[in-house]
Amino acid sequence: MDGYYGFLALLVSALLVGFLAVLFTLVWVLHFREGLGWDGTALEFNWHPVLLVTGFVFIQGIAIIVYRLPWTWKCSKLLMKSIHAGLNAIAAILAIISLVAVFDFHNAKKIPNMYSLHSWIGLTAVVYYILQLLLGFLIFLLPWAPPSLREFLMPIHVYSGLVIFGTVIATVLMGVTEKLIFSLKAPAYSSFPPEGIFTNVLGLLVLVFGALIFWIVTRPQWKRPKEPNSVLLRSNGGAAEGAEGSLAINLSNADRADSELNSEAAARKRNFTLDETGQRSTM
Repeated sequence: MDGYYGFLALLVSALLVGFLAVLFTLVWVLHFREGLGWDGTALEFNWHPVLLVTGFVFIQGIAIIVYRLPWTWKCSKLLMKSIHAGLNAIAAILAIISLVAVFDFHNAKKIPNMYSLHSWIGLTAVVYYILQLLLGFLIFLLPWAPPSLREFLMPIHVYSGLVIFGTVIATVLMGVTEKLIFSLKAPAYSSFPPEGIFTNVLGLLVLVFGALIFWIVTRPQWKRPKEPNSVLLRSNGGAAEGAEGSLAINLSNADRADSELNSEAAARKRNFTLDETGQRSTM
């Protein structure tokens, strides 16, 4: 890997910042927001930021860069796909539970649902994330889709994942700000209370974590190298993708050999014609 130590420094920084974001979220709800519970009160709502920052931000970010870890490049692609899908599945489950918590709280307190921009974008991100997870599982993890379809959808899959992750970062920042504006009345949010400052730092940590993940995943020199001898078994037990590649190489070599033989034969024919012409001219 080019720039291995730079990659390692950014990876450690991302993990540290992401862990701090999760820790700050827990301190926020346990110290400033009276804790956690599941009783329809504000304590149940507090699960919403904790689960979203833990799953939808931190775990999803790790899932995005898991292919970039150079010490996993010797592992099979199927194993890495399974880890990638498993991490995303955990993040999706935590996101769904966080939505249940906030809807349950709103319904118990007779608070309208889905009226803010934060809720619109957040629910859209969750829905598209689940669709991305399901399509990725069906297309890239299960051995049913043809290689041509996978090759066509891979750039779309990668782009969609980054768009969803960026949308989640923006939604979290919107939600933190919205919560502080609604909750901090005396003292007001505008008077720089300790909770407001502490939670603003949490938002900065989430933003920096997202920026580090984006930088790591968009560097071409840190991309997982393609496996030249990768074998992708088909569901019908037919030939493997690697075998097809070997067959294509052998056919290409055979065509090249035939071309060389034809060229040699043509050269001999020209020499024979020249010799024959020279002999006739001397007679």
